[in-house]
Order: sequence, then C-alpha cells, then structure tokens
Amino acid sequence: MEKFDVVVIGAGAAGLFCAAQAGQQGLKVLVVDNGKKVGRKILMSGGGRCNFTNLYIEPAAYISANPHFCKSALARYTQWDFIDLVGKYNINWHEKTLGQLFCDDSAQQIVDLLMAECELGKVTIRLRSEILDLQRSESGEYLLKLNGVNVSTRKLVVASGGLSMPGLGATPFGYKVAEQFGLSVKPVSAALVPFTLHKPILDTLQQISGVAVPITVDAADGTRFKESMLFTHRGLSGPAVLQISSYWRPGQAVTINLVPDTDVNHFIEAQRSEHPNLSLKNSLARILPKRLVDSLVELSLVPEVTLKQLNSRQQQQLVEHLTGWDIYPNGTEGYRTAEVTLGGVDTQHLSSQTFEARDVPGLYFIGEVVDVTGWLGGYNFQWAWSSAWACAQALGNAAGR
Repeated sequence: MEKFDVVVIGAGAAGLFCAAQAGQQGLKVLVVDNGKKVGRKILMSGGGRCNFTNLYIEPAAYISANPHFCKSALARYTQWDFIDLVGKYNINWHEKTLGQLFCDDSAQQIVDLLMAECELGKVTIRLRSEILDLQRSESGEYLLKLNGVNVSTRKLVVASGGLSMPGLGATPFGYKVAEQFGLSVKPVSAALVPFTLHKPILDTLQQISGVAVPITVDAADGTRFKESMLFTHRGLSGPAVLQISSYWRPGQAVTINLVPDTDVNHFIEAQRSEHPNLSLKNSLARILPKRLVDSLVELSLVPEVTLKQLNSRQQQQLVEHLTGWDIYPNGTEGYRTAEVTLGGVDTQHLSSQTFEARDVPGLYFIGEVVDVTGWLGGYNFQWAWSSAWACAQALGNAAGR
C-alpha cells in the first residue's frame, strides 16, 4: 500500500494546478488519470492556442443552481494571478475579442507551465491509471485500487471533468464518486455546443454552410449574447450560438436579430427613395450576405418584391423577421462537440471556501465536475485555476503547512 497526503483524480487543468499548488506546500501528492497524456482538453482548446482566461471574469458569467458559490474562489485567485503566472514562464499572449486571452504560440505552453509547477511540488503523475475500486475506511482513509497498485490517502480531490468530448477520455466517473458518498448531482447536459435543426429549415440553411453573420440572440429566459453566428451543414454554430446553448432548453425557441446594428425601417426608406425599382433582396444584400438573403427568400421571410412594391404590412413583417427570427432547434450536437458540461456535483454539499464535501471529510470536488459552468471565452479555465487554488490552500492548511 502506497501512502500519499493527497490523491488527485484527473490530469486536466484543475487537477494539475491543484496538485502543483498542494505539492509546493510540502504535501506528498499523486495525480492519477486514465489517459495517455496530461491536459488533453487544454491542448485542443482555443484552436490549439488555449483561451486560458478572460480579462473580464465576474460571477455573473457562471451558471449554477447556486450563483453565489463561485464568488469566493474567483475573488481569491483571479485572472490577474494566473496572468502573472503565465508571465513568469515568459508565455506571450494576445487578447482576441471580449477579453479572451490566448497563447501566441501554442496550448502546449500552458501544459508545460502546469508540468513545471508540478515538478516544483514534486508531484507524482500516473497516466493510464484506472481506478478499479475506491473505498473510505472507518479511520477516514481513502483506499484506491489502481491497475497494478493500491494507494491510500487522507485527502481525495476529484477533478475528473464532465462528459464533454468523450473522445478525449471524458467519463461520468466524478459523478459516480459523488453519488457513492451521498452527494447529489444536478442534471447534466452538453453546453457551449452547436444547435441542430429540423427539416425543412435545415435543408434550406445547410446550403449556406460556412456563412457567418454578427447577431444578437436571446434565450427564452431573456439572456442575450451579441456575437457572430455560423451556419453549418447540421444547423447553427459560432460564438453567439455556443453561448446561448447553455441557457436553451429542449422545446424552446431562440430569437435571432440578424441586423443588430441596423435600423431596418430607416434603411429601407433610404434605399426606396434612392433605388425604388431595386429588388428588396438585392437591397438587403448590402447589409447581409447575399446567400443568406436568398435563403430567407426561400423560407418566405423576405418577399420577392421591389422596394416600391413593398407595402407597409410587408415591411413590418420583414422587420419582425429580421430582428426577431424565432428558430426552434431540434437539439444540440451533444457531448461530442460540447466544450463543457452544464450541471454536476451539487454545490450545496460543498464548502465554497475549501471545496470539501460538508459531510464527507477529506473528499473534494473542483473544476468542471462541479455544478458551475462558465461562458465561452476563458471563463471555464479560470474556474479550473480558481477552484484548484482554493482547494490546494485548504489542503495545506489542513496539514498545518
């Protein structure tokens, strides 16, 4: 039986960062993961450049049954703290839109940073390690039967992630551990994920696959995002759609404004006075991609008339269609392409200060496995860093370090 002060399950962003911080406080730490390499989701995130945090982190950008739960950790280890750490490793970065920070070079730099931090903490990492059995003894020790070795620890940290991207090794293991020890799990679903569409609208819109347009999109609960939308051969994607997917529920519509920066009535009146014989669709092609306008005609959302033929009722309907187009997705692309998992271990069972289970001493949950889901744009990575850091401080304090 090998003994460790802390065992961390999961070699992703939260697990590695927590292990490193705990190890640097003098704790003997083991990380176990079922995969062949560490940080698999990190490496493919942000198009391979890792959107590692956001300049505008705030609790309002997180979804949870308890919206207050994330506040403590985010305040104690902020985006500026992680940016300082990135600077310490001379990793150059740039801001894209809306405060999103990416590595100039490669996501591998963030993985290398985490591995270097783990080395500083003398952390042991065991990959291709399956947990065949997990029990808690009467004395409070966690006993793990791994393939080939048995391990015991007083402190067990579950950082096993959610169900998104099963191709990268995602499993429901963390939820099963929670339920094994009496913690409830909030219903989970794919989030930050493209929508699929019903026929016949799909047949029309898949003809413009690859066309992108800036929009605002509203969910039924009133949540709104203003970013770009991309038409795909399966349905709708792009940042605006990924964002709103976290707030959408099956059977609901999403309401799209295709011209958020245009006063359509004013535009049409100006066009009509200058080019009365111009077709409406050619006029609209000045503010929208022509292929999209053709599809809107096919869907009977834009009438085939000239500007002078357009009557006031048609004009009113046109404005409604362009600024409030209700689309009913038939679902999402699911966990296969989802960036994160909505729901997870119920926060009512956890301390927001330490991430320890209130009724199960020595058991901690951090990162995506917890019912805290951030917006697109670095928010989920910051949750990983913040929850991991807060947990590691608690581990050090509990050990008297």
